[in-house]
Amino acid sequence: MDRLRSAGARARLGDFTTDKRVLVLVAMALIVGAGGVAAAWVLLKAIALVTNLVWFQTVSSANISLAGAKPNWWMVAAPILGGLVIGLMARFGSEKIRGHGIPEAIEAILIGESRMSPKVAVLKPLSSAISIGSGGPFGAEGPIIMTGGAIGSLFAQCFSLSAAERKTLLVAGATAGMTAIFGTPIAAVLLAVELLLFEWKPRSLIPVLTACALAAVLRPFVLGSGPLFPFYATLNLSGWTPLICVGVGLVAGLQSGLLTGLLYKAEDLFGALPIHWMWWPALGGLAVGLGGLIEPRALAVGYDVIGDLLANHMTAKEVALILVVKSTIWIIALASGTSGGVLAPLLIFGGCLGWLEGQYLPGDAGAWALIGMAAMMGGTMRSPLTGVLFAVELTGDLSLLVPLLIATGTTYAVTVLMLKRSILTEKIARRGQHIVREYGVDPFELLRVGDVMVREVDTLPDQMRLEEAIDFFSTEEPRHKSYPIRSEDGRIAGMVSRADILRWRTEAPSGDITLAERLSDDAVIVGYPDETVSHLADRMAIESVGRVPIVEPGTMRLVGLVARKDLLHIRRTWRAAEEKRATYFPSFTRSAGSKEAADQPG
Repeated sequence: MDRLRSAGARARLGDFTTDKRVLVLVAMALIVGAGGVAAAWVLLKAIALVTNLVWFQTVSSANISLAGAKPNWWMVAAPILGGLVIGLMARFGSEKIRGHGIPEAIEAILIGESRMSPKVAVLKPLSSAISIGSGGPFGAEGPIIMTGGAIGSLFAQCFSLSAAERKTLLVAGATAGMTAIFGTPIAAVLLAVELLLFEWKPRSLIPVLTACALAAVLRPFVLGSGPLFPFYATLNLSGWTPLICVGVGLVAGLQSGLLTGLLYKAEDLFGALPIHWMWWPALGGLAVGLGGLIEPRALAVGYDVIGDLLANHMTAKEVALILVVKSTIWIIALASGTSGGVLAPLLIFGGCLGWLEGQYLPGDAGAWALIGMAAMMGGTMRSPLTGVLFAVELTGDLSLLVPLLIATGTTYAVTVLMLKRSILTEKIARRGQHIVREYGVDPFELLRVGDVMVREVDTLPDQMRLEEAIDFFSTEEPRHKSYPIRSEDGRIAGMVSRADILRWRTEAPSGDITLAERLSDDAVIVGYPDETVSHLADRMAIESVGRVPIVEPGTMRLVGLVARKDLLHIRRTWRAAEEKRATYFPSFTRSAGSKEAADQPG
């Protein structure tokens, strides 16, 4: 019986599978979180240094706006040169630095077993600093997610960890960097849940929480304290305001779909060019420079634009011009494969449109700008909770929580129904990878083996001779691929399959040997009625077996059998529960009609 117990080890049941090993990941997350903060500081200083060198010919790491930059020939040349440098870095350094970083992080998690190279950790922030510093209309969040993730991945690769544990540390570094830049630890954790982890388990969530909390604690000492864009405004939720929020969300959803579609149309056009992709960022830089001649504030990150939108320090003409110009150059530059993030531009696009709508809506136009920002971010990235909490933490204003929730939820619904994929996953899909971002409970985790097993089991006696067993499988009557071997007292003695029969024919063993004697040394994979189907299915997959006998714990008496078809039946039943529609309470009309029919004379 030992061979049965060892082969069918039972897993401990509980609500969570997390064990004490999570404490090791928490300790590692503290180191990774500190590394994410350091990477955020380096990235922001590098962007500021390049910006000052390119536009003002000064060596300084002080943050500065391009609002006062004078249009001239250099405004066109600088982004072109920046794009040329990035193309060379991608061509001869690492192609992973192309794009805005988040798809590459997702790809590393799902496809690359959460392993990133040291090149990415160095070249991604450097290329992003050159791109943004030379005028690229991007944000720093995508690069820091990629860079912080690379730090977490590289650190994890120094230890003996599983791919799932490396993923946890990769995401911990990415979200810690995002927390450091924006001061949004809760939104960063939600981003991990909605976008990067592809699970909701304490094993991964606790270390990510730890890294983000540490980043929030360290941020005041490195990058300053308080909200990035302090703001306070209220909207009266009485009357038509909730419906207006729905309308703003609908418009933001259409705006998101339009920008996403145009972006990938532009990417297709770049792909059709008869030149190497190394030169594309320079062409994108040309578009950026020409846009800068029209509106210099459309260049670079544009945090000052976000602040002015919230504070109502802009005119309608300025806002409209920034919206059109920055949207255009952002689409072209991002499609060209340069390096930079999408979050800050999305905030500006949604904020500009929301501010313009606010000129005709009740309340503060800055409040509608903030609602537009959250809606645009949450809908485009398909991360609605992140969008809502990001806006709250970015401004420190809780009064708009309900309007933010209404508008962002509406935009999320519009984009999910309108587009099959998001701006982040479409790029991965074009590389041949399919991603599902919907969470659901595994039906195998909810069902016990006793609920799905076949109780009437065809068995063979353990005293059957090999010659008889060979004849049994050789007849033309339908046979299973394998049969449990049962002893006289009802205990499981082994399993015999067609493959065994073919092997025994070749070996030509003595026909007088019984099945019990022939299978005495073979381990048997067994299941138990009270264990979950998922535990049994895992063992079946690991051992490559298609039929497993189910036994009573302790006695090892055979009580049932589970086959692959039983697992497929569970899947079919679960799908039917989602798709089959039925009415269990008949309508009043139907009831009334039935009564009238009953009253008719026969």
